[in-house]
Amino acid sequence: MKILAVCLGAAETLPGRKMKTGINKHAVNGAVMIDTEGLLGDAVCNREHHGGRDQAVYVEGSLTLNWWATALGRPLQPGAFGENLIIEDLDNCHVAVGDRFMAGDLVLEVTSARIPCATFAAKMGDPQFVKRYTGAGRPGIYCRVLACGTVNAGMPVVYRPYAGERVTMPEMMATFGRRLSPGDRARYLSAPIHHKLRATLEGGAR
Repeated sequence: MKILAVCLGAAETLPGRKMKTGINKHAVNGAVMIDTEGLLGDAVCNREHHGGRDQAVYVEGSLTLNWWATALGRPLQPGAFGENLIIEDLDNCHVAVGDRFMAGDLVLEVTSARIPCATFAAKMGDPQFVKRYTGAGRPGIYCRVLACGTVNAGMPVVYRPYAGERVTMPEMMATFGRRLSPGDRARYLSAPIHHKLRATLEGGAR
């Protein structure tokens, strides 16, 4: 595995939207520093729902993006889904909370699945894209930064699956907003899930 692209975005307003967003990302040349808040120089506008330490880096696997390119009938340029990193030969469907990606000094730990929103649909130019993305069951991957580092395209990546019980990205998206069984709730809480979801589950709301 290796990093195929490193992508950054500036604050922009999409057609038909009022709030600025950093979802329009593009591949950059050269090295980019990643700290616990994400990629230096990358715009994160809506801090209530995006960014933060448990969503510091958004990853897409090349195999997943290839699947989407076929499904959409057009090539996807790096950053098309608002991702920060594209990792070669990675299928999002196989990734689970707690899995780690290591590139140089950088260590990322998976925390949660990407849940599509209206901004994403606006970027894709399809009002029905939230439904389509959810139905496809191939969500993107949010990570926290365990060790900071500088990355660039072409860097080798070591993938280390989580040793505990697995909570996969498709499962996280499928159960979003739904009440979990006691067994699933315990399994989710045993993994290093996003702190907001942990607080919800520990509070007994799901």
